[in-house]
Amino acid sequence: MTLHKTKAKHHPNADVEQTRPAATGHPSATDAAASSPAASGPAAPADVAAAPPPPAKEETPTEKLEKLQDQLLRLRADFDNFRKRTLREKTELFECANQDLMLELLPVLDHLHLGLQAASAHEADPAFREGLQLIFDQLMAVLSKFGLTPIETENQVFDATRCEAVNTLPSATAPEGTVLAMVRRGYMLRNKLLRPTQVIVSSGPPPEEKIDASRQTPDDGRQPALRSPKGEAGTPDAGQEKTKEGCQGADSGKE
Repeated sequence: MTLHKTKAKHHPNADVEQTRPAATGHPSATDAAASSPAASGPAAPADVAAAPPPPAKEETPTEKLEKLQDQLLRLRADFDNFRKRTLREKTELFECANQDLMLELLPVLDHLHLGLQAASAHEADPAFREGLQLIFDQLMAVLSKFGLTPIETENQVFDATRCEAVNTLPSATAPEGTVLAMVRRGYMLRNKLLRPTQVIVSSGPPPEEKIDASRQTPDDGRQPALRSPKGEAGTPDAGQEKTKEGCQGADSGKE
């Protein structure tokens, strides 16, 4: 009797466990309602899956051909610019090397030119002058093949881009700004100035005297020169000479 009562006795939580749903892999209706979007509120933007991008438009054969032609034209233009730049740099390098050589030879030309001037001034032997002139002309012919040319400025308007004024002198014949003489010859290397020409420039006609020397009274107290009615200058001695000549004529008449 006692054993039967013991078996019939059960735990008070048994009814609660019986009411629980079986542990299956599917959520219950209560859990589904709790996890629904309406119950949990709006979802975060990061949780929303991004929409797939639209498929790229395929290029037509005509568009592909135009694109290739544009790339070819750009490549050809780049190569042409590269070729021109390389040629220009090569030419500049060649001219720079010649420039250094020309600068070293300019004093030799100056001395030869001074020697020719001195030989002409001192009337040296004609054969010597002719030989020196031939050497100078031959050297200038060789240097001119590499672009060296002298600058001619005598009796021309002063050009500040190619000349250097070392002095100014008044001149009654040359207007102001005209080159009167050359002190040192200048040279051009092709289109580039290698050395400017040193020149003497005219400052215009000399200033006129404010006081006429013929009308100026001497400081020693002598009388100024007299003027005849015709404008010719006369002196007191001239009248006395005329008086003497008249007396002598009268004496001769009496005799």
